[in-house]
Amino acid sequence: MQGELLAAIAGLVGLVTGVAAGLAFRISESGGRRAQEPPRQTELPAGIAEVLAALPSSAVVLDPADRVLRASSAARAYGIVRGEELVISDLLALARQVRRDGVIRETEIEVAVRKFGPDSTSFAVRVAPLGGTGLVLVLAEDQTERRRVEAVRRDFVANISHELKTPVGALSLLAETIADASDDPEAVRRFTGRMQQESARLTSVIQDLITLSRIQGAEPMADPDRVPVEVVVDEAMDFVRTAAETKEIELVASGTEGAVVLGDEGLLVTAMRNLVANAVAYSPERTRVSISVEAADDMVEISVADQGIGIPAQDLERIFERFYRVDAARSRATGGTGLGLAIVKHIMTHHRGEVTVWSKEGSGSTFTLRLPDAQTRERPGPGERSNQEAAQ
Repeated sequence: MQGELLAAIAGLVGLVTGVAAGLAFRISESGGRRAQEPPRQTELPAGIAEVLAALPSSAVVLDPADRVLRASSAARAYGIVRGEELVISDLLALARQVRRDGVIRETEIEVAVRKFGPDSTSFAVRVAPLGGTGLVLVLAEDQTERRRVEAVRRDFVANISHELKTPVGALSLLAETIADASDDPEAVRRFTGRMQQESARLTSVIQDLITLSRIQGAEPMADPDRVPVEVVVDEAMDFVRTAAETKEIELVASGTEGAVVLGDEGLLVTAMRNLVANAVAYSPERTRVSISVEAADDMVEISVADQGIGIPAQDLERIFERFYRVDAARSRATGGTGLGLAIVKHIMTHHRGEVTVWSKEGSGSTFTLRLPDAQTRERPGPGERSNQEAAQ
């Protein structure tokens, strides 16, 4: 009995000793890790915070332990940083390389940005060390808009080449055909008529390009004229009347009397012609195109509504781009150059106004021009007298 008790006590002592040794080993190992772990840095070097605040790019500063010491609101909005972590693994690996060798590195990454839609956002990234502190600076600049502009520029070059080469090639081919058919008066007359059509198309494209280049990038008018809206609308309706009568489309205008805007009459007529011509060209036979005018605050709104084919929702944001067509085959069949709406947009910018569009497939479209109201601008404010009253 006594032997069994001694054995039990010895086993208990051995168990306690083993547990104590295990705990001691774990404590020792944990202490070793803490000794190796870099100390947490909580402050940026003097002047760094001010510089980061002035940068337009998404900025992130990592401490020696790869924790986020400072992150701009843009970096968090784009999902590059969450809490104290840089969540893009490629960026984190790049930051560690820069910390090791001190070499500045640049790259491009794609980040899925849920906040702004399902598409990914492209970033140009620059990673650099901040002195000898162990801190690393990560700068990420959104390249999405730049890439979109480059794509639009490429499309423009390709489209303008096509639009100019097509009529020029047709003219060359028709000229050869006429030379071969010189002994057939009827064929000569037929091909000559085609040459006149292609020549008119080429002239129209060139004229629209000249108009667009003249107003694109121009400063808003400093000294606009008083332009009666009724004159602008009447000229635009006269321009398309023959095409409208051919398709039995009714042209209706309302609210134009007495409305006066500030601007350039010639440019405003050009803008209105383009809108009304598009409405007639894209409307089926025996429908209506209506032009309405109404005052809104200190602006005049001129709307052109049709009962045509409408514009798909995915195309609404791009219809004001140069040469962009919703239906290229139909546009060429109607004789359009693809520059009309781009011209309208730039004319409105030149007039300190804007153009908006509402459209639904199968229900038609409504384009609205908003222009400064000349009568509102000239109306004296409270306690003021007009120039005429002062003269009296």
